[in-house]
Amino acid sequence: MAAIDYYLSPISPWAYLAGDRLERIAQAHGASVTYRPLDIMALFDRTGGTRPESRHPARLAYRAQELPRWAEHLGMPLRMDVTVTNPAPASYAIIAAQAEAQPGGDVGALVRGLLAARFVDGRDIAEDAVIREVLAATGFDPALADRGLFVGAETYGRNLERAVEAGVFGVPFYHVLDSDQRFWGQDRLEFLDRHLGTL
Repeated sequence: MAAIDYYLSPISPWAYLAGDRLERIAQAHGASVTYRPLDIMALFDRTGGTRPESRHPARLAYRAQELPRWAEHLGMPLRMDVTVTNPAPASYAIIAAQAEAQPGGDVGALVRGLLAARFVDGRDIAEDAVIREVLAATGFDPALADRGLFVGAETYGRNLERAVEAGVFGVPFYHVLDSDQRFWGQDRLEFLDRHLGTL
């Protein structure tokens, strides 16, 4: 069975646009997925990327066109007016939910729920109430928002180190461990699907 490390940030609109395609692809090929939220700004700093606020206006203008274009192509609503927020609390919740593996809980749905809360509803996913609501809606104990702080913070830092070692430089990023194949971006999911079909 193929194993996929999925590197993501809950503040990435590109991760939101991935929808549930990774989970459907993994299920079709019998692959496992480990969700690895990380500090995307620190990843940019470590791997030669540029933080959004420092990017050239031409790059920002293209991004402002490309995101709605992809959203329309995929039939997904997308708010472009979201403000910058701290991704760590939502990331900790994802990590804690995965670590506890509660019966009835769906980590993929939790990730998508937090991304939708931000990019569809425009909510601040750094707020405890929002995190608790999404945890409950996806089958997890809302108290994970508090209980998982320690393991979340510890693993969050390790995920960044693991990502740098694995050659990750952006999100969403999919690393197939068995074959050491890497796929960057929601627009590479078709290639991931094809690759898994060859294993």
